[in-house]
Amino acid sequence: MMNKLEMVKGFLHGGDYNPDQWLKRPDILQQDYQLMDQAHINTVTVGVFAWARLEPQEGVYDFDWLDEVFDKMNQRNGHVILATPSGARPRWMSQKYPEVNRVDSDGRRHTHGFRHNHCYSSPIYREKVHEINTRLAKRYGNNPALVLWHVSNEYSGECYCPLCQLNWRKWVKHKYQTLDALNDAWCMSVWSGLYSDWSQILPPSLLGDSKVHGMDLDWHRFVTDMTVDFFNQEIQPLKKLTPNIPVTTNFMAESLKEGQYTPLTGLDYGKFAKSLDIISWDSYPSWHNQYESTAETAMKTAYVHDQFWSLKQKPFLVMESTPSCVNWGQYNKAKQPGMHRLSSFQQIAHGSDSTLYFQIRQAQGNSEKYHGAVIGHDGKSDNRVFKDVQQYGQELQKIDEIKGASKHVRVAILFDWDSNWALNRGGGFGRPTRLGIQTLQKHYADFWKHDIACDIITSTMDFSKYDLLIAPMMYMVMPDMLARIQRFVEHGGTLVSSYFSGMVDSNDRVNLGGWPQSLQDVFGVEPQELDTLLPGEHYHVKFNQREYETTDYDQVLKANDAQVLGIYSDNFYAKTPAITQHQYGKGTAYYIGARLSSAFIQDFYDGIVQDLHLENQFVRHSNPVVSIQTRYKGAYAYHFVMNFSETEQEVEVQQASVDMLTNRSIAKQVRLGKYDVMVLKEKRRDTLD
Repeated sequence: MMNKLEMVKGFLHGGDYNPDQWLKRPDILQQDYQLMDQAHINTVTVGVFAWARLEPQEGVYDFDWLDEVFDKMNQRNGHVILATPSGARPRWMSQKYPEVNRVDSDGRRHTHGFRHNHCYSSPIYREKVHEINTRLAKRYGNNPALVLWHVSNEYSGECYCPLCQLNWRKWVKHKYQTLDALNDAWCMSVWSGLYSDWSQILPPSLLGDSKVHGMDLDWHRFVTDMTVDFFNQEIQPLKKLTPNIPVTTNFMAESLKEGQYTPLTGLDYGKFAKSLDIISWDSYPSWHNQYESTAETAMKTAYVHDQFWSLKQKPFLVMESTPSCVNWGQYNKAKQPGMHRLSSFQQIAHGSDSTLYFQIRQAQGNSEKYHGAVIGHDGKSDNRVFKDVQQYGQELQKIDEIKGASKHVRVAILFDWDSNWALNRGGGFGRPTRLGIQTLQKHYADFWKHDIACDIITSTMDFSKYDLLIAPMMYMVMPDMLARIQRFVEHGGTLVSSYFSGMVDSNDRVNLGGWPQSLQDVFGVEPQELDTLLPGEHYHVKFNQREYETTDYDQVLKANDAQVLGIYSDNFYAKTPAITQHQYGKGTAYYIGARLSSAFIQDFYDGIVQDLHLENQFVRHSNPVVSIQTRYKGAYAYHFVMNFSETEQEVEVQQASVDMLTNRSIAKQVRLGKYDVMVLKEKRRDTLD
């Protein structure tokens, strides 16, 4: 049976709306709905941080202002995404029940303030969340405007309070059963760390154990499990009382360093996703920066979109984005004309069924008062930002038939959160140069430039649907994953891996005796030594009659029955294998021993793409700054053609089509101006579902 969200015609356009900040200004609230109509906004997300308005005193409730929002949206035939307010509890709760406040790793209990600082273990907090959620579900569950539950907001963080310490010990005991098994798993004989009683187990902390890698890895897993457990309890009344209303929570991306943009790494979203009905995320790339081209920013953003698509391999939602600027950076740059339209269509192109903003009306005070919004402080509709949203809202309606459309992907890139935790936590080698996700993006970039769709999947997902599986820096490889990799290649799949693969087990212990035998069988090689290069230090690999420079890592390999495709040309490993190919069963496994340039990546994959016929069948000649992404529905393919550059660009496609945004016929030679977008509708020539 279809849920309410699936029954909505067209894309969701709107976002976070905070009328609870303006209850003393009915004139502003009235103006908001008029401006929403002008901007073609059909959806509001309400109540995200409104608990203090909903329950100003314990047991005293005020829903009148929220009733008004539902009434207004029903009058407009609009949609409401209703949030549960657990992301920011009321002040009276922190005062009366201090156990709901988190404790940091230094043992300090926080007072009330900011948001997302509640304890997931607290029985009182869980009880209070259950109570307010039950009231919301009973009051609004059957309201025609309600289409989605937005559960809490941007789950993150960890707590070290006595309640969480107790749950941590229970978690560890349940996993390992005996202290002997625990001591072995965490290698506690090192530095005389052996446990002799379960009560001795504390969370990792600079005040105690901070160098036990297995403990750190399990702590990350525990934090994810506690977060998911809290989420699952939070949604119980929603699922019981409103089974036809799907639930989501907004996942995040992060920019830990300049030039990096990746999904949040603090929580295992692969595990978390299983509890959500639909994936949603908050998209805030740094457009117009000084450290990379617009196309590079677009590629990294595309990667994150595709990773969130891949978690369920069906349409997701962009829950937050900005029509202009953000407010948390050192320099908060406004989007240039055309970029809002371009970046928003990119969301749809990669599988989103929404463009939602934070925020609809700009706040008057505090930390987000200068964050971009549809309605600015001037409250006018004749400024550039509002007009950008208005134009995009009009155009989004022109393509509403695409909502719910699927994707067809034959290439997958492998990423696991816990393998990434272990890779980044381990000692030795080059600490600043691990760059696991950035390496995946480097491989992804070549396919993005050639308009070949990719999924970014976890090791527990189905490999068999793909022709090519890319798994560089596959640091942690568990036994079931090894078996599935073997089957994938044996049955005809093509696998690519690299240095930093197969080094540790599921407890982050080094695999003794060298590489697991199953990996040796698949790749036909034995990795023997990993050389860490210093900044500015480079060596070379000869491949395909060209020479390429290595950076950061060179792995010495022994080829057993693998074919050597590339060799090192200098240093102590000169003339030894660097790139290999091995036939295993019906499939092929490639191994890349060194970190090499993007030029090598393109050269390397060109042959594989041709052999596997992975080329985009709609595109005759790709343009590396023009991205073409396709969604499929019924008898039609919808090609989003997007110019991520500041100059006019051209791309050649296989056949003429129609641009849905302008209703113009488009020839095979497609010209796009700066930041321009076309959505080309084509009758499908394939037989895919």
